[in-house]
Amino acid sequence: MSSRAYEIMFIVRPDVEEADLDKLIEGFSKNITDGGGVIRSTEKMGRRRLAYTVRKFNDGFYVLLTIDAEGGLITELERRLRVSEQVIKFITVRIDEEEKRLAKIKAHRDTHVKRSSLPQTPVAPAPVAAEPVAAAEPVTA
Repeated sequence: MSSRAYEIMFIVRPDVEEADLDKLIEGFSKNITDGGGVIRSTEKMGRRRLAYTVRKFNDGFYVLLTIDAEGGLITELERRLRVSEQVIKFITVRIDEEEKRLAKIKAHRDTHVKRSSLPQTPVAPAPVAAEPVAAAEPVTA
């Protein structure tokens, strides 16, 4: 089985200290690397208000992990997130299909030059008619 790209966002209780939050992130990161996964990025998005009350909390610390891992490792990580007392909500999204789709669109755009970007050839103005010649006076005999 090959590794796939995932985004895992989890929300940590607002009463958790910064040092404990860092330890929690470090623990999940260690689980990922020990399981053969690769962490692309870790983003602490700070304390934010929740859209609705979750486990009696109205806000929490948002953390986003972007990783490359196999399905089995993701299942284990989700299990750990579920049983963690500090994590009140999490979601995992597989993003490799979306990245593949975007890369395909970009490649298509790069190979096919858009019509509007082609240089426009100037169109010659329509020839202007010469000054109208005054009609000769009708000759009356």
